[in-house]
Amino acid sequence: MKATHARNRFAPERVAPAAARIAARFHGRWQQGYVHGKLRHDPAFAAISTLLFDAGAALPVLDLGCGMGLLGQWLREHGHRGGYLGIDQDARKIAAGDAAARGAWPDIELRQGGLATLPPFCGHVVLLDVLHYLDREAQRRLLQQSAQRLAGNGLLLIRSVLRDASWRYRVTLAEERLLALAGWMHTATRHIPTRTELESELEDTGLSVTTRPLWGRTPFNSWLLVARRASAARDQRS
Repeated sequence: MKATHARNRFAPERVAPAAARIAARFHGRWQQGYVHGKLRHDPAFAAISTLLFDAGAALPVLDLGCGMGLLGQWLREHGHRGGYLGIDQDARKIAAGDAAARGAWPDIELRQGGLATLPPFCGHVVLLDVLHYLDREAQRRLLQQSAQRLAGNGLLLIRSVLRDASWRYRVTLAEERLLALAGWMHTATRHIPTRTELESELEDTGLSVTTRPLWGRTPFNSWLLVARRASAARDQRS
């Protein structure tokens, strides 16, 4: 019943109005169009939100590499009232997201900063399309810090491109180059992990991991990794 209720929150008839409301808070047609399209067509928002609501909607969320904080507004629109802290190194995106959220959701907190050292936190942790902008050692440190900030029933949710031989992988690399040329991303791709590599890194922190594709209707090689403390995973299965 709980899982069904969470999925009903993200039925198409609810997604479209929420996306329109969030987009309208941003400045200018370009930002509004980008936000509206992102929320309507990126499968990560419904997938991530459903998992968070299923696991514990009252827990705070730490969104690393949050961009303009779209996940925070998305969660608020669908009933999440736990704390939300988003961190991103791009000051432009943080300023745009903060201005958009201020009137409707002033409790959404967005901070400009890097991810080398994370603030104290206990709850859920989300990394959407972040890891491949870090070298392998920086990825390892970030995953360790993220795992340390999970609540007992908290989730570490990662959407990442994974390195493989697929046509989706080649398309994703081409998209990354276009984003860099357009100036939307200020950091170049540094290390794209394989599935085995990333799962092993997470398991080394004491987490249990499940992995599944998160392509939706996109051509990109996106995967969703759901990690939780091994004890919590055993409790869920029992």
